Amino acid sequence: MCRCIPFFFAVVFGCYSFGFGHEKPNVIVIMVDDLGYGDVSCYGAHSVRTPQIDRLAKTGLRFTSGYCSASTCTPTRYSLLTGTYAFRKKGTGVAPPNSPALIQPDVFTLPKIFKRAGYATAVIGKWHLGLGGASGPNWNGELKPGPLDIGFDHSLILPTTNDRVPQVYVNDYRVENLDPRDPLWVGDKTPSEDHPTGVTHRNTLKMDWSHGHNQTIHNGIGRIGFYTGGVKARFRDEDLADRWVDESLRWIEMHKERPFFLFFASHDLHVPRMVHERFQGKSSLGPRGDAILELDWSVGQILDSLEKHDLSEKTMIVFCSDNGPVLDDGYKDEAIERLGGHKPAGPFRGGKYNVFEGGTRTPFIVTWPEHVSHGVSEEVVCTIDLAASFASLLQVELPDDSCLDSMNVMEALMGKTSASGRDFLVQQDNGASGNFGYREGKWKLVRHKSRRATNVELRLNPTEMSELQLFDLEEDPNESDDLSERFPEEVERLNKALEDVIEAGRTRLVTTE
Repeated sequence: MCRCIPFFFAVVFGCYSFGFGHEKPNVIVIMVDDLGYGDVSCYGAHSVRTPQIDRLAKTGLRFTSGYCSASTCTPTRYSLLTGTYAFRKKGTGVAPPNSPALIQPDVFTLPKIFKRAGYATAVIGKWHLGLGGASGPNWNGELKPGPLDIGFDHSLILPTTNDRVPQVYVNDYRVENLDPRDPLWVGDKTPSEDHPTGVTHRNTLKMDWSHGHNQTIHNGIGRIGFYTGGVKARFRDEDLADRWVDESLRWIEMHKERPFFLFFASHDLHVPRMVHERFQGKSSLGPRGDAILELDWSVGQILDSLEKHDLSEKTMIVFCSDNGPVLDDGYKDEAIERLGGHKPAGPFRGGKYNVFEGGTRTPFIVTWPEHVSHGVSEEVVCTIDLAASFASLLQVELPDDSCLDSMNVMEALMGKTSASGRDFLVQQDNGASGNFGYREGKWKLVRHKSRRATNVELRLNPTEMSELQLFDLEEDPNESDDLSERFPEEVERLNKALEDVIEAGRTRLVTTE
């Protein structure tokens, strides 16, 4: 089985019309935060129901081997937008509050593909890919470079992630509603000895912390990092989902007469799980389950908007997650205590932060009425492949030095009977540990250079690991039976294949023939 899939421009751009003629589909990518394979009802959840996400599955294609490229948020988002594995670029681990922009304007990106095809483009929701130049964000001025410099026409974003400061919206280039008389300061050290924190003022918190997440307090919740000022610009956690939905519906209505690409980046189910009051206490799983319900509502609002504007038949939707599940991720919200029989990772081992299947195999649904097949697909597809796949669909030529690891799997995404997905897939964790997973067919090599992993059983305590493990995913999807001693030749072969991918610097081959 080959380890590199050639990308032939002469073939690719001559065969993918899929019957839409000169009319290009609108495209919405819904990327969820920390959603596990078993967290939605169409993937087997019983403790919580997700009828709106199920609407997608009923009218489209549900993948059982749909992956994100990493088991943490920043590297997956980087790879989604650049089509390149995040481990190839230093600094793409979980971005700190003052991270500079991780994707520079000269990088050819997924939104630029849509721009070249004549689309309006927007990102609404969580960003967490840094802002500003080498010195980091200028919170009181223009936040450049940012999303608008890499192909988006409009952005309304949470700059980092909501357990990190600051709790403000960035609307295009500026912090929204920022009063210049009350400048915003963000740092990694306390600004003064009397600055309230989750340690010094723990008794005031409405959501207590379990580890970390105990620096600056906002809205009764401790965060990672410190900030002062910008009081009028700060949002209320409970209103995040509503704001993302309202902005998305407004933007869809504004652009309903021309092709558009919307990257809807939900913050549900990431901590702190402080959903709107109308969802609080509505699930049996506590705040984490409530966040699933809020997410499902958000999806339903987008689907209803498409129907309202007669866009359902004209819109392709990709639903995915940035990594697998985590329970206690820094706050005491009873995610473990209220779990019961719910299995967030479904039949898989692991979750966020590790390279077992539960860390990167997530819900992955594609729908486009009359074009995408209905049902279930076992083909291997990954969020990193959206760049090359949509370039193919829209007949946009990729520069040779771009999207280095994105594979054209558009036929698999459409459910074509003769289509096949990826031959192989690299899975990484946050990037610094050197831990990787490598899947090829039924075989999965797990390489822990750090000899340890965390959140293996959905508990954050570290677990000692042997460096190389081998699993047969067809017989053992839970990765519980290490076959490395029985099949040493497969271990050697797959380990070399993984090393070749890392050292090659790219896996998307190009030819001008």
